[in-house]
Amino acid sequence: MKIYGLKTCDTCRKAVKASGGVLVDVRENPLTLGQLEQFHAAFGEALVNRKSTTWRGLSEAERTAPPLDLLAAHPTLMKRPVIEKDGRLWLGWGADVQAEVLG
Repeated sequence: MKIYGLKTCDTCRKAVKASGGVLVDVRENPLTLGQLEQFHAAFGEALVNRKSTTWRGLSEAERTAPPLDLLAAHPTLMKRPVIEKDGRLWLGWGADVQAEVLG
């Protein structure tokens, strides 16, 4: 199981600890265009975290860029974690995701 996120993110650390998955820090190991496309196809606009400090730091012009371009330029804009297990993807670490991943 791979958990895509940030090593400094508390939620990502909780997901790794509970699941035993491997954390892939998207800041240190940027996602490929193929991975970004796969994640965007699965989650759509939900993949971009519009509540993040990175988002608040963007100009209005930058915010209008296509989501894949934004995520490629600013990996910390990705909502976290993205969990990949047995060919399936989940977004976040809510109770519903935990039940499916850990169950």
